Amino acid sequence: MANAACLSRLRREVEMLASGPPPGVSCWPRDDGASMQQLRAQIRGPEGSWYEEGTFELDVSVPDRYPFEPPQVRFVTPIFHPNIDDGGRICLDTLKTGPHGAWAPSVNVSTLLTSIRLLMAHPNADDGLMPEITALYRRDPARFAETARARTRAH
Repeated sequence: MANAACLSRLRREVEMLASGPPPGVSCWPRDDGASMQQLRAQIRGPEGSWYEEGTFELDVSVPDRYPFEPPQVRFVTPIFHPNIDDGGRICLDTLKTGPHGAWAPSVNVSTLLTSIRLLMAHPNADDGLMPEITALYRRDPARFAETARARTRAH
């Protein structure tokens, strides 16, 4: 169980997301708020991106050591993206600690979700999680765009 300071910060963050969410992002406790550490988020596809017609659901699991450890975030809604695998796992430095990660206690859930939305519009082909999708994104951008749009409409 998370400590009181963690839960207090998390409660404030979720309240701020409810009252003044950043563009295209929303987040709330799962299961009627039984646990503040299990959140559900929605990200609207960024305007002008291959995903702009979609709304994507994500699971956010906040660890007991938050904010010193990042939440685990995964897409529930399937997405065709170089940095997101078939299980919804996301390759993003903000989700990692240590020397190769950019997570810091100053990052909050709102900033993290905004970063994920930005990644949706601007994939990082140098750190692709899905080799075939990354290769398609680099080799044939028009076909990548067509496939990403079609999969977004399908889901």
